Amino acid sequence: MIAETVCSAVSAAGLGIAVVTAYRKRFLSAARIASYSLVPVGLVMTGVVGWLADTAFSPTAWAGFGVLGAAWLLFAGTRAVERRRGGTRAERKAARSGRSDAVAPAASAPSLDAGKSPASRPAAAPRPTSSADDFSDIEAILKKHGI
Repeated sequence: MIAETVCSAVSAAGLGIAVVTAYRKRFLSAARIASYSLVPVGLVMTGVVGWLADTAFSPTAWAGFGVLGAAWLLFAGTRAVERRRGGTRAERKAARSGRSDAVAPAASAPSLDAGKSPASRPAAAPRPTSSADDFSDIEAILKKHGI
């Protein structure tokens, strides 16, 4: 009898913490805390804590298995959302700030033409530029607009 009371109190406290966490707009963490806090009640309802006979035929036990299943679904769902978002809050904050530990600092940009190596491609000859070439484009634009 005391075990059921303790488990119920632990679950109620956990659900209270989940509500406070949800109030702080951290819904993913709140759902995870709620899933953990439902476990003690589910264990009491299944009869694991008291280890009662007739567990298989007890509707309360099956309701407890349902609560355990709901807690597991909440936990698995929050993990899936977290993986889809790209990690924990600290990892997303680090990614937004621009520093990434996933790429080596000396890594170069990937080549667009993987079939040819840089040595086999001929280097482009630099164009000789003169001040007349630079201003000819500008003059053409100005003449086009009648200026």
